[in-house]
Amino acid sequence: MRNTRYESPFDTRASEWIGDLTVWTRQNAGDNSERLERLRRNLRQARERELTPRQRQVLDLYYDRGMTIPRIAEELGLNRSTVSRTLRRARDRLFRYLRYAL
Repeated sequence: MRNTRYESPFDTRASEWIGDLTVWTRQNAGDNSERLERLRRNLRQARERELTPRQRQVLDLYYDRGMTIPRIAEELGLNRSTVSRTLRRARDRLFRYLRYAL
């Protein structure tokens, strides 16, 4: 006869161990404030230097102003797929620029 009761792949002890490891990791993590500040500074520079004006505009509307892709498309008179592709390309360019800055 098949057991219909859901059984978790982790037992209670395993989940406690994972929780303890998470707490230990947080307590022993170093201060990343300097790296985060450098990343923020480099991100501002990358947005100014590496992106096209359209990519900067779409990033601003999406991340800074919190607009959705359909709303941006309507606002700029573009297809949603164009907005989505522009957003993806902008993120890819920023990633390529920033991955060496860390």
